[in-house]
Amino acid sequence: MRIGLISDTHIPEFGPKLPEAAYRALAGVDLVLHGGDLHVIDVLDWLEQRIGAPVYCARGNGDTGYNGRPRVPDDPRLKPAHVLTVEGVRIGMAHAVPLPDECPWIPIERTMKRIFGGPVDVIVHGDTHVEQVEWHKGVLLVNPGSPTFPHNLVGVPGHVALLEVRDGKAHAEIVPLG
Repeated sequence: MRIGLISDTHIPEFGPKLPEAAYRALAGVDLVLHGGDLHVIDVLDWLEQRIGAPVYCARGNGDTGYNGRPRVPDDPRLKPAHVLTVEGVRIGMAHAVPLPDECPWIPIERTMKRIFGGPVDVIVHGDTHVEQVEWHKGVLLVNPGSPTFPHNLVGVPGHVALLEVRDGKAHAEIVPLG
């Protein structure tokens, strides 16, 4: 299964719609996971309509009404965290995850138990706007970055990611949009 990963789209702060390059990069995926901070629920509808695949999203800090932004309304696709099993691979997704490089005093096992209820094979997250594909203690950590504000910069092409799950194994790659 081919899974498209996107996060931190920040609509309408970025502009009225997602960059066309994001849709092109995600074309043909079987599922889309959005790591949060969409800011308007329309983003999920646009992705479903344009990509033609189911979409799930983690509620980000910018989707909660924090910092004066409007709260993104409840939607069955939008949860604080998701755990999906795809071809025997457990994928956990949440917006902000305390990762080993940022919080080395918090064991990844404790993070997975607290956020996902137990171990997962892949953690999909967002929040930092910095793309990442890295293995830590057998767990694949993937942050697709941001297609609209990469590294919190304006006016430069961003990123999405593709996650391939086959035969019980996961592989991810960052896709630059420029």
